[in-house]
Amino acid sequence: MTSPQPDYQQALSSAHRFLQQGNSQEARRWAQKAIALDPEKEAGWLILAAVSPPRASIAYLERVLQVNPKSQRARQAMHWAARRLREEKPAPQPKPVSRMQPIIAPVTAQALMTPRQIALPWIAAALLLVAGLLIWSGRPALATFFQNSNPLLIARGLLVKETRTPTPTATFTPTATFTPSPTFTPSPTSTETPLPTSTETPLPTETPKPPKKGRAGAGYDYPGRPHGVGENEEWIDVDLSQQRTYAYRGDELIDSFLVSTGTWRYPTVTGTYKIYVKYRSTTMTGPGYYLPRVPYVMYFYKGYGLHGTYWHNNFGTPMSHGCINLKTDDAGWLFGFASVGTVVNVHK
Repeated sequence: MTSPQPDYQQALSSAHRFLQQGNSQEARRWAQKAIALDPEKEAGWLILAAVSPPRASIAYLERVLQVNPKSQRARQAMHWAARRLREEKPAPQPKPVSRMQPIIAPVTAQALMTPRQIALPWIAAALLLVAGLLIWSGRPALATFFQNSNPLLIARGLLVKETRTPTPTATFTPTATFTPSPTFTPSPTSTETPLPTSTETPLPTETPKPPKKGRAGAGYDYPGRPHGVGENEEWIDVDLSQQRTYAYRGDELIDSFLVSTGTWRYPTVTGTYKIYVKYRSTTMTGPGYYLPRVPYVMYFYKGYGLHGTYWHNNFGTPMSHGCINLKTDDAGWLFGFASVGTVVNVHK
């Protein structure tokens, strides 16, 4: 498509105004428009760096230094972004749980009383059994003692004494070990390190179909690798006559796509360029059109770029204001194939 309206200076002024008002979202949007109109000027990149997180700011400032290696503003801003990056607080790390520290549940008064209630009948039965055995053994002194005394009172007295003495021995101690360290061994699960599942890398969604060996259209003449492209380097070839776009790795054709390029009123530029910015989704405006959320946009010269298309399906026929229109799935694959700096060769 042709350069979005308004022109570069107006887009840059709007970005400055919103930046002064503290409206980062609008400042970013207008700075991106200014960059699309003229990526070789540093002002738009500087504003984009000012409204971005530290790491993104450093990336934008490195782009400014590529445009103007002597830019003092970019160097000062680089120190500012680096200081912000150092001041970022790292995410708190979860405190490790020691395997040697079993969790002991509190013992309630009810738990303390339960073993004693269970033990009382057994103690009474044991005492009666001992008394019976002694009587049966025929010891005269013990028999005389039971004849002159009330055995029920003696047994009751022994029971009273026995029910008071168990507290120091704490016969419930075996049950107090109901939280032993062996049952706490599931500490490995308490580490709960869900990092492998939380990464959820959405890269496959950016490449709706895998690379495959493509076929060149009939009448297509391989133009040869552009100057400076390596033997194993990815690059893109756009044939305006065939209305097709080809993805190469060195001299190997990886895939090809049917496209729609600029009409005779808004022709697509020809020449060899490099992708300077990528947007997974962005808004495109121009004379007579307003297109929100255009998917998989890759600008290679001013407002000219490759992108997905949802407003027509007439591929193979020039339809655009200068951009290379692709089917959304094809644009998604090409978006994952190319990167910033990938060569785009446009010819008739």
